[in-house]
Amino acid sequence: MNYYALLDETKQYVTSFFDKHANNKLVYHNEVHTENVVNAAIEIANHYRLSDQDYFIVVVAAWFHDIGYYFDPSHHEEKGAGEAAIFLKRKEVDEPVIQAIAGCIRATRLPQNPNSLIEKVVADADLYHLGTSKFTETNKLLRREFMALHNIDISKDEWRTKTIRLLETHQYHTDYCRLLLNDTKAKNLEKLRAKEAEKHPEIKNVLPVVAVAPPPEKQKQKSLLPENEEKAKQKNRPDRGIETMFRITSANHQRLSDMADSKAHIMISVNSIIISILLSVLLKNLEQFPQYTIPAMLLLTISLVTIVFSILATRPNIPKGTFTQNDISERKVNLLFFGNFFKMSLDDYTSGMLQMMDDRDFLYRSLIKDVYSQGVVLGTKYQRLRISYNVFMYGLIVSVVAFAIAAIITV
Repeated sequence: MNYYALLDETKQYVTSFFDKHANNKLVYHNEVHTENVVNAAIEIANHYRLSDQDYFIVVVAAWFHDIGYYFDPSHHEEKGAGEAAIFLKRKEVDEPVIQAIAGCIRATRLPQNPNSLIEKVVADADLYHLGTSKFTETNKLLRREFMALHNIDISKDEWRTKTIRLLETHQYHTDYCRLLLNDTKAKNLEKLRAKEAEKHPEIKNVLPVVAVAPPPEKQKQKSLLPENEEKAKQKNRPDRGIETMFRITSANHQRLSDMADSKAHIMISVNSIIISILLSVLLKNLEQFPQYTIPAMLLLTISLVTIVFSILATRPNIPKGTFTQNDISERKVNLLFFGNFFKMSLDDYTSGMLQMMDDRDFLYRSLIKDVYSQGVVLGTKYQRLRISYNVFMYGLIVSVVAFAIAAIITV
């Protein structure tokens, strides 16, 4: 089954549905929200490198997860699952896949309780906005929609209390969203708590205590001391955000590397087939068709050069695999890359790692070196891969023109 073609049909069906069933009351659970959830689901799914089938299940569930609001807002998950099943059965999708999509849609029901990874991906995608800077805007839309659907007036204070309760009880189910969104979600919660404290001073004591800045004179005196400046910097450094940045960047580099390897494999396979055909068919018959000698040799050379650059793009470069105590003392070695330690003993490597973990600056420098090294390797890999594609693309054009000229001359 061509899942990607069916995803395009799903998108067309759902967007067409929204156009035909416009509802002014649904200012949040509409096409815009659905597209945001789909984009979040794709982002999370790509991080976990889901199979084609699981990727299809996640994205289709994201498209249909809130379509039930246009039928029955109180049971929109079940209605959404039902609408998805009707559409997918017409497309002759297997029943287990349809049931998996229904399970992902039901996983968005509050309180969320997803079981499988794909259900967790859809559940986190649905509430992705809780950990973004757009939270305040979307929360206002949700309040407007709630009042319109239930024909009641709910005060800002009451809505804020409900939202605080939601943020306090909610948790992301995937490691990716926890690392990426928890910090911002916590900030959004603190903003709401601060407003709640302003409106209700009597609950101020139960809220987290916020450190009060010292008087300007003391602050100025402290700032003169280098150690205090350093402590302030260390304290204000967003450790979670930094770790998330390194994790996501490294994962992105790995995906780009896998993509490059896949593209190189395609070029090697295609040109190997071309060379095989040339050697087994055309070159044996050059005595009968001498006019094709130059075009055939040209195509053979182009395919060979393409293969060479594709192999160079994927050929590994292994360092010496050792390090010295002096390298660790001077923080020159990156112990996060296997090429720098694979010939060392476990005891030496463990000792080096423990020293790095005890030294915050050494650790972050090693992470920076690791990301930088990955980027350098990726740059070289993609440069060679680009040369391979250019040689193949332009060379193929020249070869076809050469064969055409040879055929015209023969006639």
